Amino acid sequence: MTQVDIKVETQYLKNQIPDKSKYAFAYKISIHNNGQHTVQLINRYWLITDGNGKKTEVQGPGVIGEQPHIKSGDCFYYTSGAVLDTPVGTMQGHYEMQREDGEQFDAPIKVFSLAVPNVLN
Repeated sequence: MTQVDIKVETQYLKNQIPDKSKYAFAYKISIHNNGQHTVQLINRYWLITDGNGKKTEVQGPGVIGEQPHIKSGDCFYYTSGAVLDTPVGTMQGHYEMQREDGEQFDAPIKVFSLAVPNVLN
């Protein structure tokens, strides 16, 4: 079992952007601490790839303005978003985490799809 388990749910936001050449998506993240120690999310790294293969990297401290501490057995939830130039794309990345004893590690976020409903078969 991994120390930190990350789950993602996505949603297309149809009416979010007036510019019809852009596609807005929300993603809800749950970060579950399966380890024995409290951990803190220090930094995030995202690789966003649109349907044309254009890659965008996003990195920085914390998520949604927070660097949450997650106790053993607890879960932290947040929602954020991404805007693509295409109706289909992917995201993947990792969180840089730190245990209360100072040990740092990366918690991987597996690749997930962002897609307008009924665009993919």
